[in-house]
Amino acid sequence: MNWNNWIRQFHRWLSIVFTAAVIVNIIAMVLQQQAVWIGLLALFPLILMLLSGLYLFALPYLAPRRERGASTGASQA
Repeated sequence: MNWNNWIRQFHRWLSIVFTAAVIVNIIAMVLQQQAVWIGLLALFPLILMLLSGLYLFALPYLAPRRERGASTGASQA
């Protein structure tokens, strides 16, 4: 499994963890048992999803540069 596929899979699993954390947070709010750690429960996967999502968003924009660089290097050899 290459690096990009690993990050994509990690991002998918983080989305499941984030969804579960939001559901736990909603249940805690309904039961009026609000605690700081319950609110932070959804924040940690969200930050990691932001970082991995920004990386995945940038991949298509960075890919043509790598291909272009590889093709110019091959034509000069």
